[in-house]
Amino acid sequence: MSQSTKARAGRPAPECGNPGVEVADAEAVAFRAAFAGSSPLDQLVHEGARQMLQAAVDAEVEAFVAQHGTRRDDQGRRLVVRNGHLPAREILTGAGPLPVRQPRVRDNSSDPEHRVHFTSSILPAYLRRSKSLDELIPWLYLKGISTSDFSEALQALLGKEAKGLSPNVIVRLKEQWSAEYEEWSRRDLSAKQYVYVWADGVHTQIRLESPENNRQCLLVLMGATADGKKELIAVVDGYRESEQSWYELLIDLKQRGLSIDPKLAIGDGALGFWAALRKVFPATQEQRCWVHKTANVLNKLPKSVQPKAKADLHQIWMAETRAAASTAFDAFLEKYQAKYQAACDCLQKDRDVLLTFYDFPAEHWIHLRTTNPIESTFATIRLRHRRTKGSGTRRTSLAMMFKLAQSAEKRWKRLHGHELVACVLEGKSFVDGVLQEIAA
Repeated sequence: MSQSTKARAGRPAPECGNPGVEVADAEAVAFRAAFAGSSPLDQLVHEGARQMLQAAVDAEVEAFVAQHGTRRDDQGRRLVVRNGHLPAREILTGAGPLPVRQPRVRDNSSDPEHRVHFTSSILPAYLRRSKSLDELIPWLYLKGISTSDFSEALQALLGKEAKGLSPNVIVRLKEQWSAEYEEWSRRDLSAKQYVYVWADGVHTQIRLESPENNRQCLLVLMGATADGKKELIAVVDGYRESEQSWYELLIDLKQRGLSIDPKLAIGDGALGFWAALRKVFPATQEQRCWVHKTANVLNKLPKSVQPKAKADLHQIWMAETRAAASTAFDAFLEKYQAKYQAACDCLQKDRDVLLTFYDFPAEHWIHLRTTNPIESTFATIRLRHRRTKGSGTRRTSLAMMFKLAQSAEKRWKRLHGHELVACVLEGKSFVDGVLQEIAA
């Protein structure tokens, strides 16, 4: 760390909104430098977004009024009509703060019980920020932005008018999300059944409360339900992805009602997860992640050899049958074993559990060969390349991870060939991904 960086790190946090005070956090400085100023293009995008939002709200109101156009009084006049506008308000969005005026709707019916009330699906009551900000705030926190620097970073991203997200607002949001996480972590699971689960440990860039917690990581478990939908099962903190940490997570799920063993679990071979899984859900089969395994094998090879070796590994897990995969496996070992014994040992030790996916529907293989569902969700915050200037609490970090995953869950794709999940749950046999017909 440079002397200037040390000096900045030692200063007290600047007051938000004071333009003369230097921001201590390098991440906030980068945001400010990248987004400083407002170009004509930015202004055009902002105005276009404002007009589109206003037009969408107006159209929604017009459609509601038209829907009730047949309701008339004794003189033939419409009962449901527009009646001016509600007070204007600003909505914080990814395009900056957008002012909008929602038309007011009035029902002139004399019978209060039959009056209709308009509720906007675009602008719910009390909405002040778009859902994208509910992802941006946790992401900034886990990237190392301190609460006192949020205002600076958000104003750089959203415009100088983004004053509503003061440090006090951020603190209240964190408390709200922490409460949501704690309630979610106690939910009943007795009605749940997962055909597949993915497990991984995620290291964030924020240190947790004290030097003793430097080896903490966040344990993430995802699952595929009986209808093929992916969902988050658990996010907890653990010590170095240890067996005990994973055991506590899994046994808690079982005590909350998750009584049926998943058919297959996918994870990194280095996890203490496997030892814990065998104790809690012994009937679950194991599949090692090919992305992790490929990286581990390549790390034991010279860089000059890695491109060819990567292609050879690709031939194994992309083979159409287990027999073809075994042939490619043997060919890799024969090709590299003489010079690179460590790389081959790394591959060979997990041979059986690297090929488990062949016993499941071929349509599911793209989901089963890697822990990509977790990797892609947390890729932006998992690498620990620097320390933050302040300590984050484990409670807040867990809540932020929960919010990121909760937002990402809405975009997770259903399993390909989800109709075959029922066959897997029924215990039907698949050979090389093909369902085997039972002889009469």
